[in-house]
Amino acid sequence: MLLTMAICIQINTIDAATKTVGTTLKDNSGLRDELLSVQGNYENLYKELNEKKQILEQTRKMAAQNNDNDTKNDSSIKDNQKILGLTDVTGQGIIIKLDENREVDSNEVVNISGYLVHEEDLLYIVNELFNSGADAISINGQRIVSNTSILCDGNIVRINGKMVGVPIEIKAIGYPERMDPALSRPGGYLQLMADEGVKVTVERSQSITIPKYEGVYSYDYLSRGDT
Repeated sequence: MLLTMAICIQINTIDAATKTVGTTLKDNSGLRDELLSVQGNYENLYKELNEKKQILEQTRKMAAQNNDNDTKNDSSIKDNQKILGLTDVTGQGIIIKLDENREVDSNEVVNISGYLVHEEDLLYIVNELFNSGADAISINGQRIVSNTSILCDGNIVRINGKMVGVPIEIKAIGYPERMDPALSRPGGYLQLMADEGVKVTVERSQSITIPKYEGVYSYDYLSRGDT
């Protein structure tokens, strides 16, 4: 009798839990559909943007074939796109890898924050790389440009509006012998992070590829001055 009662109670509990989960999923179905719709619109717009860019590039090439001035203008446009981060670039540089120390017991550490990678760490490293002559920088595939935002959103970091999590990989194209010592020197920022408990590695490379900026430049208050 006791066994039968226990089985009945368990069946009722499972049934109630199933109904609760089903109701929750039903309530969230609208949010899911809305998210899928927004994601689909974004993918379609991004595909259309790339198609327009290809058409523009073909038109520019055709215009530059028989005109020296157009050829110079086309070369200038490509150089400007490279500077603005609108094209993939390749060159020598360094790769910095940062990871949180997962071997630390949070119950035994007074301040676990030192073992984590924060947005201010990324901001400092990016500034230090640019100060030491970096021509292009990316963080986990996100190109760093003039309007890039690096923000903390709870327990995650957003770069260019995209979520970025550990492990962090920072690529920088430039003169390795200048950038590496700027960050890895004794008492430098990377050394301080390592001393705090963050896992830090730096390597030099003769061939680094950094992807283009996937966002859109927008200037609401900027206008061209008289020349």
